[in-house]
Amino acid sequence: MLALLHTSPVHVPVFDTLRDRAHPGLRLRHFVDEDLLTRARDQGPEAVADDVRAVLAQAVAEGARAVLCTCSTLGAVAETVARTAAAGVPVLRVDRPMAAAGVAAGPRVVVLAALESTLGPTAELVAEEAARAGRPVAVRTLLVDGAWDRFEAGDTEGYVRLVAATADTVTGADADAIVLAQASMAPAQHLTTTPVPVLSSPAPGLAAGAEAARGG
Repeated sequence: MLALLHTSPVHVPVFDTLRDRAHPGLRLRHFVDEDLLTRARDQGPEAVADDVRAVLAQAVAEGARAVLCTCSTLGAVAETVARTAAAGVPVLRVDRPMAAAGVAAGPRVVVLAALESTLGPTAELVAEEAARAGRPVAVRTLLVDGAWDRFEAGDTEGYVRLVAATADTVTGADADAIVLAQASMAPAQHLTTTPVPVLSSPAPGLAAGAEAARGG
C-alpha cells in the first residue's frame, strides 16, 4: 500500500486516475488535511512538523510500505521528519522526480508556482537535484498572480488556464525547462504553447512512490 499526504481533496481523484492508468493493482490510502497548508503558509512549514509526523505514523500503522507527500510546501518537512523520526518506510516528495527531470533538460530552470510559499522549497529542490547530478543550474521563480485565489474559489478551469498563460510567457531564450511547482497545476501542462518543456509532478511522483511501495 502507498499512502499519500495531501493538503487538498482535489488531488485524490487525480492520483486515483493515474494509478488506474499506469499502476493497476496498487492500493492507495489518502490522507487529506487542508489545515496543514494554511498553517504552513502562516507560520512556516516547520510549524506543522509534529502533525506530519503523526500522519506518517498512522500511515505506517495502517500498513503503508511508502508515503508520498503531494504538497510541495510540505515536501522537505516530510522528508526531514521521516529521517529524524525513523519512519521505517520510504517517505518521498512528489516533486523530486520532476525537479530531477528539469535539471536534466538543461541549466536554466523556471519554477512556476501559484503559491509564494511553494517557490522557495521548489527552487531549493531543483538546486539540490542539480548538485546531486553534478550539473550547473540557474533557477528563476515565477509567481502566477491571482491563480491561487481562483483555485480556492473552485474555479479550477480558470486557475489552470492562468497557469498555462503564464508558462507561455517563458521562451526558449529564457529557459530549458519549466517546472510546475504544485501538483494541482498539472493540467496546465497540456494547454501551454511555449516551446520550452513544461514538467509536472503527479505522474513521475506516483511512479516513484509505486516503486518504493513495491520495495524497488
